[in-house]
Amino acid sequence: MVVLFGLKILKSENYNFEIYFIKMKNYLFFILFIALNVNSQWQPAGDKIKTFWGENIDPQNVLKEYPRPILVRENWKNLNGLWNYTITKKGESKPTYYNDKILVPFAIESSLSGVQKRISKEEELWYHQDFEIPIYWRKKEIILHFGAVDWESELWINDQKVGLHKGGYDPFSFNISPYLNKGKNQKLELRVWDPTDDGFQPRGKQINNPKGIWYTPVSGIWQTVWIEPVNSKYITNIHTTTNIDDSSILVKTFNSYDSENDLMEFILKENKRIVSKTIVKASAETKLYIKNPKLWSPESPFLYDLEIKLISKGKVLDNIVTYFGMRKISIKKDVNGTRRMMLNNKEYFQFGTLDQGWWPDGLYTAPSDEALKFDILKTKEFGFNMIRKHVKVEPARWYYHADKIGMLVWQDMPNGENIVKPKWERNKFFNGEEFIPSFESEINFKSEWKKIMNFLYSNPSIVCWVPFNEAWGQFKTEEISQLTKNFDSSRLVNAASGGNYYKVGDITDVHNYPEPKMLFYDPDRSNVLGEFGGIGLAIENHLWQNDKNWGYVKYKSSEKATDEYINFANQLLEMVHKGFSGAIYTQITDVEGEVNGLMTYDRKIIKLDINRIKEINRKVIEELPAEFIRIPPNL
Repeated sequence: MVVLFGLKILKSENYNFEIYFIKMKNYLFFILFIALNVNSQWQPAGDKIKTFWGENIDPQNVLKEYPRPILVRENWKNLNGLWNYTITKKGESKPTYYNDKILVPFAIESSLSGVQKRISKEEELWYHQDFEIPIYWRKKEIILHFGAVDWESELWINDQKVGLHKGGYDPFSFNISPYLNKGKNQKLELRVWDPTDDGFQPRGKQINNPKGIWYTPVSGIWQTVWIEPVNSKYITNIHTTTNIDDSSILVKTFNSYDSENDLMEFILKENKRIVSKTIVKASAETKLYIKNPKLWSPESPFLYDLEIKLISKGKVLDNIVTYFGMRKISIKKDVNGTRRMMLNNKEYFQFGTLDQGWWPDGLYTAPSDEALKFDILKTKEFGFNMIRKHVKVEPARWYYHADKIGMLVWQDMPNGENIVKPKWERNKFFNGEEFIPSFESEINFKSEWKKIMNFLYSNPSIVCWVPFNEAWGQFKTEEISQLTKNFDSSRLVNAASGGNYYKVGDITDVHNYPEPKMLFYDPDRSNVLGEFGGIGLAIENHLWQNDKNWGYVKYKSSEKATDEYINFANQLLEMVHKGFSGAIYTQITDVEGEVNGLMTYDRKIIKLDINRIKEINRKVIEELPAEFIRIPPNL
């Protein structure tokens, strides 16, 4: 921008270099002044450890990547950056002024927000930001998107109430066109209420009094905020369902209107080369066929590109770009009668890490896009082929990275309400009384779970849905399992990870710490070790807290901790033959007081020997028939 401005001056002054350099000097000084002023309004809060990305964050350039890779439009505007905020008592009227600055999209409790304050159930968090609508968007509908806001959020535009949203993990949007001023300057205000564990809502590991396996609350905006222009007729969402058995993909578009007179054009590309074009009615599902399809897997994560055009009366009203991977996840009996998980119709042992997605500086929010994909890359370098995303939902770009890098994902539903287990049975089918949620809690859980699945439906990396974990808020297991399968029959359902099993779903999931054990075997489902390990190793100067750090077993050296991991993996090898079809090690990184990660919480230290672990991990994965598993030597 500076160079272009300088060239403009140069031309306008007829090559008067003296005037040119004077003006450039003044302009650069102005830019420096603005930058210094912004930085003076924001600094990381607190004295907790930071990641490399957090230490080098630019408040003027925060998470600027396109936030929704599964449905891309050309025109958009990022609203991340310094916003105004204030905290009021719950129920008070909209504030007339705002006291301080907060860096969006980091939760108010995080260091990178620049605030690091807690809010109670008796308080509300208010945001304010002025923004501009580009002139060439004036005749368009303007959609305001929130990646995620925890938990209840209410929006005003130019002092007019727009709408209310409840849900801490699903993206949502509003058409704000009716509320915009005629000028380009607009005012946004957002009210947020988040009771954390004083409420019934899904919240994952957040708790007002963090301790043990429960962590710091996350309140308010924690994913990217952005706007985009669309026509009155536009595509709101897409679902892609692949079928490798007949070499097809079923594409379902969701539109802002219903019309049988409009058309959809699908342009399928392989390595940027157009391989087919299809035009159908806009209201119809479309099945596209692919000759000799390239299959997606962790070893070969090939993705096809798909351009979709919405056409009305010969005019293109919407043009989006998406992608998909041809893959199939299923279960089939092997020669011994064991129900094995299959990838692309071949036995495939899934071995991964528990990934909770927490950051010491951003809490729920990674400091940068590079940080966001870092854990996935390291997981693959350790030799794993799967990640269990534990009681948290990530931004859309995380799943995009998993799709691109090649990593299977088990997606948990964040738990909520009652985490006190009335009864937790781990080694038999459950015969106790389930938790009974309130009517509002049950409706909210089902609604948010379906919204999460809808949001992630088209990502090929996701192969398994996990509605419940270790009885935390577990209710109506059979019904929720069936609801999940009805919504998405193309993926596996792990109805109850870690206990309180019912004869439902596709998987029976045993947890045992620290060493692997087969406490229970279900001949009618695929059996997995959903959690084990937890080998603790505290690294000085890389700890969230200096005391009260823990692991299920603790060591003082990387060598000893690595030896123990090898010992556990060798035990797991034997259990593959006994019937385990997958396993998950706890965990990829330390999290707050938990020091059982393969990496430190700040991602600066690889704690265990990565080469030794990769070697044994490959051995575990390849214990199934070798012809089914081929891991490239460079991984």
